Amino acid sequence: MPSLPPTREKLLDAFSELLVTAGVRAATLDAVAAAAGVSKGGLLYHFGTKDALVEGLLERFRGLAAADVHGMRTAPEGAVDYYLRTSVVPQDDPLSRTGIAVLHLAQVGDARAAATFTAATEDWRAAIEEQVGDRVLSRLVQLVGDGLWAGSSIGDVAEDVDEVVAGIARLLAAARQAGGDAGPR
Repeated sequence: MPSLPPTREKLLDAFSELLVTAGVRAATLDAVAAAAGVSKGGLLYHFGTKDALVEGLLERFRGLAAADVHGMRTAPEGAVDYYLRTSVVPQDDPLSRTGIAVLHLAQVGDARAAATFTAATEDWRAAIEEQVGDRVLSRLVQLVGDGLWAGSSIGDVAEDVDEVVAGIARLLAAARQAGGDAGPR
């Protein structure tokens, strides 16, 4: 993802932070400008409307999610291990923070945000399925990772992630042994 000018980044950071900490209603253009330390005119120079600011945030999320999917597909340990381990993130992780902001928009009915998050979720699941070879099992892996992410997003960092990864590996191996096409490739 190409880097954005510093002021645009600051504005998107401020918008994300307001969405996450104060909610959609509080994330007004005035509040975003103030939180970013930019005049409202400066904000409007970069994002002419609130709709443009939302689009900027969605673009950021799409870029971060695409980079993450690429990381999954190229990880030496495989997509499953990568997905589960990177699902335990610090609260200030850019992908996680932006994802939470996008979810807040989706929860209040922004169809673009819902579609953007859904597309990213499907891309993550597809990368897992490429390794696992089974749609249902890949969805189960994804749900475990999503649970790890949700917990870590509120500060409940999973200290047993190694055990979770090992348990999923055993589950996939058992499914493969039982005659399914599942299991690490």
